[in-house]
Amino acid sequence: MNKETAKEKVVLAYSGGLDTSVCVKWLQEELGYDVICVLGNVGQEHDGLEKIEAKAKALGVVACEVVDMREEFADEYLTCAIAANAMYENKYPLLSALSRPLISKHLVDAAHKYGATAVAHGCTGKGNDQVRFETSIMALDPALKVIAPVREWDLGMRPDEIAYAKAHGVPVPVSLDKPYSIDDNLWGRAIEAGVLEDPWNEPPADIWTMTVDPTEAPDEPTYVEIGFEAGVPVSLNGEQMGLVELVEQLNGIAGAAGYGRIDMIENRYVGIKSRECYEVPAGLAIIQAHKALEDLCLERDVLHMKLGLEQTWADQVYNGRWFSPLKQALDAFMGATQAQLTGEVKLKLYKGSCVVVGRRSAAALYDQALATYDNDDAFDQKAAKGFIDIQALSIKTWAMKQAQLAQAKDAVSGSAQALFGVVEGGATEPAVAQAAAL
Repeated sequence: MNKETAKEKVVLAYSGGLDTSVCVKWLQEELGYDVICVLGNVGQEHDGLEKIEAKAKALGVVACEVVDMREEFADEYLTCAIAANAMYENKYPLLSALSRPLISKHLVDAAHKYGATAVAHGCTGKGNDQVRFETSIMALDPALKVIAPVREWDLGMRPDEIAYAKAHGVPVPVSLDKPYSIDDNLWGRAIEAGVLEDPWNEPPADIWTMTVDPTEAPDEPTYVEIGFEAGVPVSLNGEQMGLVELVEQLNGIAGAAGYGRIDMIENRYVGIKSRECYEVPAGLAIIQAHKALEDLCLERDVLHMKLGLEQTWADQVYNGRWFSPLKQALDAFMGATQAQLTGEVKLKLYKGSCVVVGRRSAAALYDQALATYDNDDAFDQKAAKGFIDIQALSIKTWAMKQAQLAQAKDAVSGSAQALFGVVEGGATEPAVAQAAAL
C-alpha cells in the first residue's frame, strides 16, 4: 500500500465560499487528509450548484456529493417544527438549527460510504452551528472524529486567510465586500454582523430580500387559506401541493405583503447575546395558522401542556440536540397531538401584519350551542354553583384556617398589651408595677 492510498479521509460540509474552500486545502496540506465534500441544497440561494461542485473538484477533492435535501428537509424537519410551533424564545421560527442536523446526517452517511474517519465543518468557535454539527455527528456516529479548521487554524483575520488561499491556489472572490453574514434555506433567511452589531442601528433596507417594506406593500389586504392534514400544510387557497412548493409560494405571497421580518436580541447557546434579523414570511404565517387550528381542535389540558413543551422542543433543537432522547420523546408527544388536526385556516395579510380571520375543522371542539349567549344556549348555568364550590373547596378551607390563626394571634397580642402600659416617649413598663407605685 503506497503513501497516497494510505491517507485517511475526511468529509467536509462544503458551501463553496472562501472559508470552506480554504478548509479543503488546510485539511489536505496541514493534516494530510483526502477530502470528500458534501454540498447540500436545502433551498438556499446560489449561483449554481454545478459551479460549486466544479470548484471543489478543482481543489483536488476525492469526491463531491451534491445532494438535493429540500424534500427531506420539508417532510422530515419542517413538519416536526410545525407540529411543535417551534419559536425560539417565543420570537422566531427556528431556521439554521433545522438544517444543520439534516446536513450532519448526510455528512455521516458520506463518511460511511467512503470509509472516512473524520468529519469537518467551517463554523467559527463563537456561534451555535458548531454545536449543532458536532452534537449531531456524535449522536449519529460517536466513533467519527470531528475537525473544525476555522476554530483550530492559526490564520488569524480575513487578510491572513486570503493570503493562505492565494498561496495554495484557492480562488479568491473578486469582491470580498460582505457587509452581513447570511444563512438561508427553504424556511427563510438569517442576517447578522456589519452595522447590525450595534443594536441601536435600524436595519438597513438592503438586508431584506424576501419581504417588501411594509409601508410600500399593497393598500388592499391579501387573504390566503392554508389547508392542513394531520397538522401538515397540504394546500394553499384550495390547491393541493407538496410542502416545498407551498412554502415557496407562501414566502412570495406573505413577503409581498411586507410580512415576515424579525429584529431581535438573541441568546446564543454559547452564552453570547447577539443581534439577529430574520425573514421567515411563510414560516411565521404557517405557525400562526397552525396554532389557530390547534386552538380549535385540541382538548384544553393537552393544549396547555403542549404550550410548555413547545419551548422545551425549541430549546433542544436550537441547542443542537435534534437527535437527543428528550427531543425524540417530545416528537412522539407532538405527533400524537396532530392526528385530528385537519382543517383550514384563513389569514389576512396587510402591510406587515398577519391575522387569523377564520378557521374550520370537522374535528373542532368548539360547540356554538355551548358558546352562544343567545336564547338557545345549551350550557347548564345552574351547574356552575356546584362546580365552583367543589373546585374552590381547598382554597376556602385554607382561607378559613388563615382567619382562625389571625384571630388567635390578635387575641395573644391583646393580652400582651393589657399586661403592659404605655408611658411618655413610647417606653413601656408592666402595668402591675404602675399599680404598686400608687
